[in-house]
Amino acid sequence: MMNAIHDLPLLVARDEGFFRDQGLDVEIVKTPGSGQRDSDHQALRPNVFDRTMEALYDQGACDQFRMCEWGVMKRAVESNVAAGHRPAKIVALGSAMSSFAIVAAPKSRIYEPEQLKDRPIAVSPFNGSHFTTLKLLEGFLKREQIKTTFAGTMKERLEALARGEVAAASLMEPWISVAEKRGLRVLIESHSTRSEAAGDELDGPTLARMFRAEAAAADAIDKDPERYAHYLVEEAGGLLELKDLKLARILNAAPEPYTRERFDHTYQWTLGWGLVPPGATYENTVDNRAWQ
Repeated sequence: MMNAIHDLPLLVARDEGFFRDQGLDVEIVKTPGSGQRDSDHQALRPNVFDRTMEALYDQGACDQFRMCEWGVMKRAVESNVAAGHRPAKIVALGSAMSSFAIVAAPKSRIYEPEQLKDRPIAVSPFNGSHFTTLKLLEGFLKREQIKTTFAGTMKERLEALARGEVAAASLMEPWISVAEKRGLRVLIESHSTRSEAAGDELDGPTLARMFRAEAAAADAIDKDPERYAHYLVEEAGGLLELKDLKLARILNAAPEPYTRERFDHTYQWTLGWGLVPPGATYENTVDNRAWQ
């Protein structure tokens, strides 16, 4: 796992014993992520397979990983249509609905998405902030008018925005709340769904038990988000207090099968942006074995 907003059901399932209730002994491997205050750029390397989490999976150090739906699509497609990587299949539409927002400085005179035409927006490439920014803005701007730029971690993006090096920054929680605490303006925001990927070594019944534990965790979080908000507050490293975090942005749901319709739509969208190579099919990219 990388960031709490993406993986909160995993943390809750572990700490509340939901994995144990399913007869599972799950080890959560924490890797650098752009949302950790003191994180480096290991999760932001240009080649996604050089990034810590993907490299650990390639080396066999973990058997399952999860991230934004488009990121999992990219990694699953490229591992199956290109040689040299451990194959991964999409095994579920994931349990976390991560919140993302595009923010601008209060004195920028930028008030709406249209004003970001041809202006640099800070993201990290091939991560949730990148994909979500494209999704959010293509309803307001032509594709060629959307200009994203790499500006490091969430903390570094806020610093770049403060220096005037970018017009806006794409952030996830808890960094949206950090931005709001500092008086920055939210221009547009949305939830984006996680997906789960796994190797062939992780069988369907085991995945099914993992997903039942995550579903129980998602239900627990939904009933009392404040109880689990500390995971996000801790990630901000002292820049945020619980009272400053917008709990309504914490949204989770039970994992579910990744449908052919969902695959076709998402793959064609990422292909249209040139973010994945051609040649992928539902059959060589998706395996809903947890529900078989």
